[in-house]
Amino acid sequence: MKRSIQMYEYRQVISQMQLGESDRAVAKTGLVGRTKAKQIRATADKEGWLNPTTELPSDEVLAQCFEKAPSAQSEALSRPYEDQIKQWVSQGIQASTIHQALKTKHGYSGSYNSVQRFVQKIKIRSAYHNASTVLDFAPGESAQVDFGMGPMITDAYTGEIFKTWIFVMVLSWSRHQYAEIITNQKVETWLGCHKRAFEFFGGVPKRIIIDNAKCAITKACYYDPNVQRSYAECAQSYGFIISACPPYDPKKKGIVESGVKYVKKNFVPLRDFRGLADSNVQLRSWVLGTAGNRNHGTTHAKPLTLFNEVEKCLLKPLPVNPVELCIYTRVTLHGDCHVTFEKCRYSAPYKFVHQLLWLRASESVVRIYHDYNEIAIHPRLHIPGSRKTIDEHMPLKAQAYKMRDPQWCLIQSKKIGQCCHLVIEQLFNDTVLDQLRAAQGICAFEKKYGKNRLDAACKRALAFNTVNRISIKNILEAGVEYNTLPSEEAFDLLADVYTGRGKYSRNTKSIIQ
Repeated sequence: MKRSIQMYEYRQVISQMQLGESDRAVAKTGLVGRTKAKQIRATADKEGWLNPTTELPSDEVLAQCFEKAPSAQSEALSRPYEDQIKQWVSQGIQASTIHQALKTKHGYSGSYNSVQRFVQKIKIRSAYHNASTVLDFAPGESAQVDFGMGPMITDAYTGEIFKTWIFVMVLSWSRHQYAEIITNQKVETWLGCHKRAFEFFGGVPKRIIIDNAKCAITKACYYDPNVQRSYAECAQSYGFIISACPPYDPKKKGIVESGVKYVKKNFVPLRDFRGLADSNVQLRSWVLGTAGNRNHGTTHAKPLTLFNEVEKCLLKPLPVNPVELCIYTRVTLHGDCHVTFEKCRYSAPYKFVHQLLWLRASESVVRIYHDYNEIAIHPRLHIPGSRKTIDEHMPLKAQAYKMRDPQWCLIQSKKIGQCCHLVIEQLFNDTVLDQLRAAQGICAFEKKYGKNRLDAACKRALAFNTVNRISIKNILEAGVEYNTLPSEEAFDLLADVYTGRGKYSRNTKSIIQ
């Protein structure tokens, strides 16, 4: 393959020719061969450069004379396949492979060099469009945040193997960082890591530069990203500005990208972790030791020294009152008057059934909102499957059913009368069917018919051995509760049955007589 001759080499060759050196002598220097020296001499003689008093031309002039521009024909051969070549170049395919594919698939007749030059032009254009600049930050101005894949950890006590992530927050000026190994990327974890990072630094940067993780940005957009409501409230509480990078543009937070790689390559390898707590103890020691006291490749200073001497005092102070970090999420009130959050259930007023509500969860309290009005508050539950219900949230019928338990029915029936009490007792002695609703229904007749009529109706039902709600209702509606009953002896016999004296036992009064 022919060697490319640089412009400074052309200059040296012409300079030697000005001194009277022959082509053979020039070739012996190893700059060019005799044939090339002859071509250069011809061009230099034509341009008048061989005169020793003539100043040597600039590189631009030399390039115009000696650089061979690609022929229009070779350019034309490659141009019809420009889109296909661009696609292959973006996939990292080499020029030689592209040339062979063009020959095989499209019958391309051009040379490999023409394809190589065309590929080079595409790469140059791409590099031009991807050119960037270095971002400078003042002390305390910003921090950059990102996640990276962490090590697989085996719990020393349970033997459980679980994957992890590494949360990293790097101060953009000093390069001092906070890192924490976590097991998920939930909103609650994201907020908790921010809180612990600010406490670790002893202050808050003015801006937090992030990517478009779902725990922070609900909808990524170049111009108008939607911030997760919980994260927005956290920013307001601590007083920092959220600065989200444009989608698919990680260069805007290159400092933390490098920080994550440094943690993964320097801290993680060749270490043994006995669990999550142990891994974070080791990580904290590494951050304050190895990472904090290294000579940083960009600042050429120790991050911990820069932080302690300059940046720490320029961070915004932590809030006087501890910040209560909360999670906001959309929930639907189901037909059972409960919403579900992290596998736990919380009640809300029944009139909002099937409506979309806001749930705000802190470490200790769960609040439920309809629009901007708080409609329920509960203590935070943490055991999956647990439930917290407030009776007032249930429908009126459900409230009545729950409040009017068997004990309430017995007390209420005793106030109505002895016969009513006997009826309720008999219903609750049923060992097959739950008679609570029937008992509640009989006690409810008091409002419409009064105590005396209800007790009389119960007495008649006992006498005719038809102890059920329908029979008592029919007696009251027909108004026959005061009609003549069977003999008193027969009634006593029936009453004995319902007071537990046995089905075939006789009244002791009749035996004495």
